[in-house]
Amino acid sequence: MSPKVLLAGLTMIFAGATLPAQITGDVIGMHDLGPGSKSPITGARPDSCNYCHAPHSGLSVGLWNQKLSTQNYTVYGSDTEKNNGAQPKLGASSNHCLSCHDGTVAVGTTVVSGQVVTSGSMYAKDIFGSNMQLSHPFSMALPFKDSAHLVASLAASGKTSDTTGAVKLINGNVECLSCHNPHVQARDLVSQNFLAKDSSNGQMCLACHDPTRVMSGQVNPLADWATSAHALSSDKISPQALVGSYATVAADACISCHTAHNSSGTARLLRGPNEQDCIACHNGGSNVSPPAPNVFSEYATPKVGHPFPTSTNPHDAAENTLLNNNRHATCIDCHSGHGSQAVGVFPPPPLLRISQKDVAGISATDGTSVLTPAINQFENCLRCHGTSSNKQVQPIYGYFPVRAVSAGDALNNIPQFAITATSSHPVMHDRSSALPQPSLLPNLLNLDGITQGRTMGTRILCTDCHNSDDNRESGGPGPNGPHGSRWTHILERRYEFSQTVLPGQMISNLFPNPDLSVNGPYGLCAKCHDLANQIVKNTSWSQHSSHIAAGFACSTCHTAHGMGATSGTISGERLVNFDMNVVASNGGLPTAYNRASNTCALVCHQVAHNANGTVTAVSLNQRMGVKR
Repeated sequence: MSPKVLLAGLTMIFAGATLPAQITGDVIGMHDLGPGSKSPITGARPDSCNYCHAPHSGLSVGLWNQKLSTQNYTVYGSDTEKNNGAQPKLGASSNHCLSCHDGTVAVGTTVVSGQVVTSGSMYAKDIFGSNMQLSHPFSMALPFKDSAHLVASLAASGKTSDTTGAVKLINGNVECLSCHNPHVQARDLVSQNFLAKDSSNGQMCLACHDPTRVMSGQVNPLADWATSAHALSSDKISPQALVGSYATVAADACISCHTAHNSSGTARLLRGPNEQDCIACHNGGSNVSPPAPNVFSEYATPKVGHPFPTSTNPHDAAENTLLNNNRHATCIDCHSGHGSQAVGVFPPPPLLRISQKDVAGISATDGTSVLTPAINQFENCLRCHGTSSNKQVQPIYGYFPVRAVSAGDALNNIPQFAITATSSHPVMHDRSSALPQPSLLPNLLNLDGITQGRTMGTRILCTDCHNSDDNRESGGPGPNGPHGSRWTHILERRYEFSQTVLPGQMISNLFPNPDLSVNGPYGLCAKCHDLANQIVKNTSWSQHSSHIAAGFACSTCHTAHGMGATSGTISGERLVNFDMNVVASNGGLPTAYNRASNTCALVCHQVAHNANGTVTAVSLNQRMGVKR
């Protein structure tokens, strides 16, 4: 039969049939390596399919024509993932892809036609090398191990939850072809990376990962994703941010923080290790619009913030909730990227702010029991500020007082705030009604010291004192939380500590007749206490005014947290617990305070306070008593 007759016959066959829609765009895109194509590599052969396939004599599955890579890979592994990678099998589908994409075999090295002459080179982002630790696990060791963050059908029946079938397992395993279709570059018109389907809003990731699943005895790290700030944010992403293909944070979804290939983090496919993963958006810059609060400026000089991990104390997602030894405070110690929600309403203390939703905590009852998730804010703080071992006093945070009565570990805040404490600020329990608090204001004052903030309740938060010095909750423009402050100990406002060279001697930093406003040396106390109309009016103690006028700091006589132990000489009521760096014993006698008579026995500022209420100059014997 002549070609003309054959052509006429085919025309008659299809004349009455509906032809499939013609593809008007570039289908295989950059995988078309023929002359004049848009690929960064072009070859001399015009038959595009031949670079990967051969109609005859091809290798293994798919009539493969590109020479196979025999590279040995460092496979993906993670201490939080039960399913880890294995070496891809020679001739299997992922090995086909890696024959070009690991960079060890030249593109166009064909089995049938030999080396095709090519020009150009692959983009660096498309070359994965031998380190597959930085790419999503594939060719994993089977059978699949079930986990709370995986869809149930993955381990049960070898199927994803993608009802279209585009995202699928290959021979029961995750392979390159599970997520990529090498024959269609732009099935996802925005992310034109040969994706198996449109992946906006995390659709491809959610085919295998299930944020809603609950498994007994396991914590789902993706819990509450659907209602999280990252899943719902309509903030626009600038292309310069390089955090994904889509226009908004919500559309970028998982890939705002994770990347499937060539990640910067050593595990969990993060775009940057720990807090560096958050910097791209939370630096106040133009990467997102409107800009997110500039959290990272809180760590810049002259401010001091919580300590980021270093090479000697790296953060790991599998580390114990109770942090011991060289502690650190990376973003995800206090925030869950999957569950954190935008704060619109501030709940009453001691409840956790929803910006910390789903973070872990430590029980204040025993100081060791893990709470997943934490309910109260202080429980998250107790990961480091409770029973942790080998805590350190860091000079960068400012002066540290030494109290006359201590429970042993001065950095363990649990005894100081406990219900058993003689007195304490009401963080872990309601404030006592046994003693009147005449100086308490009806409302906490905002940063300007004038505008009224939250109603004074029976509880306060750790962040009512320890907070960014420009935080939004107190009327400032900055982020909430103890990220960093220009004031010592990451305090929200100014709070001066009296200091001496030796106990009992002259105080070096008196503040005589101080400014009692929010701008003064005791501005933090003025947030809740009426200094001008109560404290200096001596409504709680007849000598308050004279001591304040002389310039002594609150820290000389009061502990800011609470009385963590009992003493026969100091009752601890009204937070009285002397700073032994400043005061000394009176002639070797125990440093004492009698609330009933409002007298004390100690030496301070080279003045002796006697138990009978008199005040005298320091004698030689008293000086001998204060020597160390």
